[in-house]
Amino acid sequence: MNQTTILNRVEGIGIGLHKGEPIKIILEPLESNSGIVFYRSDVGVTIPALPQYVVNTQMATVIGAGENSFISTIEHLLSAVNSYGIDNLRITVSGMEVPVMDGSSVSFCMMLDEAGIRELDAHKKVIVIKRDVEMREGDKFVRVSPSTNPVYHFIIDFAHPVIGRQEYTYEFSRQNFLEHIARARTFGFLKDAQVLRSMGLGLGGSLDNTIIMDEKKILNPEGLRFSNEFVRHKILDAIGDLCLLGMPMLGNYDSFAGSHKLNHLLTKEILKDPQNYEVKTISKAVWYEKAFA
Repeated sequence: MNQTTILNRVEGIGIGLHKGEPIKIILEPLESNSGIVFYRSDVGVTIPALPQYVVNTQMATVIGAGENSFISTIEHLLSAVNSYGIDNLRITVSGMEVPVMDGSSVSFCMMLDEAGIRELDAHKKVIVIKRDVEMREGDKFVRVSPSTNPVYHFIIDFAHPVIGRQEYTYEFSRQNFLEHIARARTFGFLKDAQVLRSMGLGLGGSLDNTIIMDEKKILNPEGLRFSNEFVRHKILDAIGDLCLLGMPMLGNYDSFAGSHKLNHLLTKEILKDPQNYEVKTISKAVWYEKAFA
């Protein structure tokens, strides 16, 4: 089982969620052991997709390398990259955000399908979880635990008539991602959107890329893509956030009301103690071949 990259360079354009500006995105292949690397073409700054470069998790996962050299909202793209098993990739954006596209990962999956996947000449590395690692904030938590067949389990509980309590279990694989997770969109509340706009944020948010709710109902005329689209999107976010471990994870993920902040703290906590994990180079792995067949 070898490392992978994409076969061909692909590009697209979309709107940034917070500034509302058009942003060009380019995906390009990289050689073995390069990892996932972002590049801001407008300021000439390279930022590896690793926990030590995370600078903000308040409304999205944001990485940075110096003042005014950050890239926001990377999680939806990284969720697709993680689920496609891609180890090495250069992602160029022309501004401070990854474009939001339709608020899910499906546009990035289409870009990866167009690019194709190429095997490289080095064995794949995975991070194997050896013991439970958990981060808590009140009753909210995120946890990873040892497993030979990675599963993501998430519970959310919102005091809103459309959402309420939702629970979903997802077995990690590319096909399952495409069928059950990739199309789940980000969501927000009208009252919060109005506050964000007054702060000069959320300017690119619309019914085309966000599920928006008032106090009682969904405002999007087409409704939901899944009855439990909200919790599925939380899993989508988690898959993207855990891509920042720097290699695929062999372990289960479990959460109640998790967030980008808790996911980031979890990746740091995992890597802080070598007893939590083991990096393995694999030449053959049944679970991995099954996940990315």
